[in-house]
Amino acid sequence: MHETVESQQQQQPQKHYGITSAISLAPPREIDHQYTKKLCDAMKPFGVFEDEEELNHRLAVLGKLNNFVKEWIAEISELKNLPPSAISCVGGKIFTFGSYRLGVHTKGADIDALCVAPRHVERSDFFQSFFEKLKQHEEIKDLRAVEDAFVPVIKFKFDGIEIDLLFARLALQSIPDNLDLRGDSILRNLDIRCIRSLNGCRVTDEILYLVPNKENFRLTLRAIKLWAKRRGIYSNMLGFLGGVSWAMLVARTCQLYPNAVAATLVHKFFLVFSKWEWPNPVLLKQPEDSNLNLPVWDPRVNPSDRYHLMPIITPAYPQQNSTYNVSTSTRTIMSEEFKYGNVDLVPDFLYYHPSCEHILMFSPRIGLVESKIRVLVGNLERNEYITLAHVNPQSFPGNDFVSMWFIGIIFKKVENAESVNIDLTYDIQSFTDTVYRQANNINMLKDGMKIEATHVKKKQLHQYLPPEVVQKKKRSIAELNRSSNGGSSKRISLDSSHLDSSRDTDSGTPFTSPASKPTKPVSDTDDRCDILFTLCTFIFFICAFSPVHPVLRLPSMELPDASSPLPASNSCRVVKNSIKLALNRHK
Repeated sequence: MHETVESQQQQQPQKHYGITSAISLAPPREIDHQYTKKLCDAMKPFGVFEDEEELNHRLAVLGKLNNFVKEWIAEISELKNLPPSAISCVGGKIFTFGSYRLGVHTKGADIDALCVAPRHVERSDFFQSFFEKLKQHEEIKDLRAVEDAFVPVIKFKFDGIEIDLLFARLALQSIPDNLDLRGDSILRNLDIRCIRSLNGCRVTDEILYLVPNKENFRLTLRAIKLWAKRRGIYSNMLGFLGGVSWAMLVARTCQLYPNAVAATLVHKFFLVFSKWEWPNPVLLKQPEDSNLNLPVWDPRVNPSDRYHLMPIITPAYPQQNSTYNVSTSTRTIMSEEFKYGNVDLVPDFLYYHPSCEHILMFSPRIGLVESKIRVLVGNLERNEYITLAHVNPQSFPGNDFVSMWFIGIIFKKVENAESVNIDLTYDIQSFTDTVYRQANNINMLKDGMKIEATHVKKKQLHQYLPPEVVQKKKRSIAELNRSSNGGSSKRISLDSSHLDSSRDTDSGTPFTSPASKPTKPVSDTDDRCDILFTLCTFIFFICAFSPVHPVLRLPSMELPDASSPLPASNSCRVVKNSIKLALNRHK
């Protein structure tokens, strides 16, 4: 008997994806399709999908921008005395990358784009004549150039859509519409800034090429990104994972389960990475050497690469680790989240962390300070008494000029000591010095900008956070408590290592906690968050220590002098950027 076409297809070997064979080739069941539909429906209220009108608007804006670039390149070519025959076919093109190119952008998200020009168009032309041309366009607003950035960029709004536009000049006479950027030969004879600018497009295109099913990949990535943002672990800048890193983890999951649909892939994602043995790298393909002598991630050659804690390697040459900002604390936090990623409850950061004894709060207005917060996290991690420092990527508004970031701290259990004095002054000072130095180097430091610290107990969080946030966090912790059947929460394995600090013994002031007031029993679902750092980075911001502060409304009290004695045990003293703790040994 002749075999049917279907049986022949089943016997044919499936295309191999990734650096290993698949874990399972099982096709989806009907129930898997049903769960995938439910997953899709569950994400809709969170604005992860744009409607057809919004999608078409983006396409129209990108079309206009593409024509705008071609027009500008033709004008530049004429000014540089190219013959008319060359000008007519000189070309130029806009490429997209990031979440938009991957097909997972959310409502209102910006577009990462790249302007590719032929060899006679200089980078200086892009930041001068093209910038001036953009300035004249009536649909373009909020135009600004960041020419001295690691990856130089022009930022603007085009008909309401935010665009970050990079520039790359290729060693080609013309740029055809069908140009493919994936080939490594395109990098020959380019300066490092052009190579960096091309990297985003090349990595994004390579990820899409390496996944078995793009639609399953996209829906899974939407779900994982939403989960990561809700869990407070979505931020490359603050030491967690950024968009491209999450995309590569999802892509690797798709390679291991090439026939699975999104609902199954979400489950398998947590299964795979809850068991991943870091620092073994995540690779979508075997690294290739293109003999272009560009630096690549290779711990066999580069000693510094051996210290990367959670390497996720980009698939396009030159291969790089996209997670070099990950610290010991952030890896620990993400590993815990992977283990419990199947839990439906998504309580927010503050009330999720039962073992965080302290909260540090930052209030920068500018991205410079945010980008350096991981410096402080690193400083805290090196403190011998601190087990973990968890920065929450979500910012909260202070006033018109300030946003606040929170960091939770877990202290180590100290044996053979009745009490331990911990001085965080040096850690804070090192951080503030880094911020000030960087601000001064880029001429951003202005008179009146300052970084200050204050101590605030959990009961005072409502003075910093909007009422709806505080209420949401209370609901979240109640749900978490119910999910553990009234017992101790099992989400945090680090809980047993904490010291018994001044959780709810505060008298109401932001500075001291009298030791004479007995501590009440605290359940494992108590957040125990009671230190807040405030970074005031705008001249009109009134310091949190002021009794007339229009937002914080803290009690009026003289700030202690730096020579003041350390307060009684289980308390904290704050002297501007000096914080000292006295903690009793956990009994």
